Amino acid sequence: MGFFDGYNIATSGMSAQRARINVVSANLANAQTTNTVGGGPYKKQNVVFEEMLVQEKERSNSVSMPKGGNFENTTLRGVGVKTIIESNSKPVMRYEPSHPDANEKGYVAYPDINPVVEMTDLIEAMRTYESNIAAFQTHKNMDNKTLEILKQ
Repeated sequence: MGFFDGYNIATSGMSAQRARINVVSANLANAQTTNTVGGGPYKKQNVVFEEMLVQEKERSNSVSMPKGGNFENTTLRGVGVKTIIESNSKPVMRYEPSHPDANEKGYVAYPDINPVVEMTDLIEAMRTYESNIAAFQTHKNMDNKTLEILKQ
């Protein structure tokens, strides 16, 4: 394990959780959006994470997956955002005949976004972000103590 690996893992976790916080915030902000540029209601988005592995012999700043599925000589390098996917859930139909986006029967399609679930996801992402900060600080404190011991 290299000197900066702990820092790299913690910062990758912070970066991944920051992306998750942004996506959840967008979901909350658009929970009542009935008409988008693409047409129809806003579609909830979810973040998909992936582990980042690096071959022991390739210990550089680049992150790559081993070819052929051989993970014997690999180490965890952190976490990253693999993709952001749109939910395929059906919109929630509400009867609002006076709404400008109402269909011919008077129903409006709203995104299937539960604010309670989104707030829970937001709190979880924030706590995970804070945990990565704590891991970074702990690693920094250990390095500082090591340098103090070596100076003696």
